[in-house]
Amino acid sequence: MPKLKTKSGAKKRFKLTGTGKVKAQQAGKRHGMIKRTTKFIRSARGTTVLDESDAKIVRKFMPYA
Repeated sequence: MPKLKTKSGAKKRFKLTGTGKVKAQQAGKRHGMIKRTTKFIRSARGTTVLDESDAKIVRKFMPYA
């Protein structure tokens, strides 16, 4: 069976934790901060763990992660 390629976009955006969960940046912080609440901006710092249904898709993109 041939080697599988990793999606380049996925390897730049996601990391796997030691237990196999998928870590990603918080969404919604690129532009338009003036209309966002301060609470939203504060809570969207750092990274988050993806939901299992989304993580399943990302793991297919990164077969050797």
